[in-house]
Amino acid sequence: MAGEFLDDRRRALEDSFFAKQNQAQLRQIRERQAAGERRQVLRETSGLHDEALLERLETLGIEAETLAALSVVPLVAVAWADGVLDESEREAVLRGAEESGLASGDAAWELLRDWLREPPSPDQLATWRDYTRALCAELDGKQRAVLREELIGRARAVADAAGGFLGLGNRISKEEAALIRELESAFA
Repeated sequence: MAGEFLDDRRRALEDSFFAKQNQAQLRQIRERQAAGERRQVLRETSGLHDEALLERLETLGIEAETLAALSVVPLVAVAWADGVLDESEREAVLRGAEESGLASGDAAWELLRDWLREPPSPDQLATWRDYTRALCAELDGKQRAVLREELIGRARAVADAAGGFLGLGNRISKEEAALIRELESAFA
């Protein structure tokens, strides 16, 4: 029953975030996954490196495209928190993705670039939260904490990269801080 609920949430997340995206990039991710590179593809599309977490996600049957959406949505949402995506935020998102293991030219990188063109809708964020809650119900406390720290930590880095005036003051805006708290609530 729990697996069925998680599968329903997975489909909703994928439909929500990939509906407008380049189908060729998705096909590339799926082909690599089908070729038996499942854990490596999960690592590359999410930037996650904790082997225990990756093993659990693999055991749960999490698909690479689902994990890509799960990983990138917080970055994009925080970048757009104030309704505007400036160049420093765009660069911070791409730098964060690169530091997470995504490389220019990878299918997930191209999807991320597409997502930076417009903000996620409230429905997409709700779908992300629903899926994250369902997934967290399937993880132990340590796995949930690692996932939360990875995803929310990157979102904070994006908010921090664009904030402040001449590097002074509070670098995270009120809108970004509120959105980060909202995103964190999905891991409870």
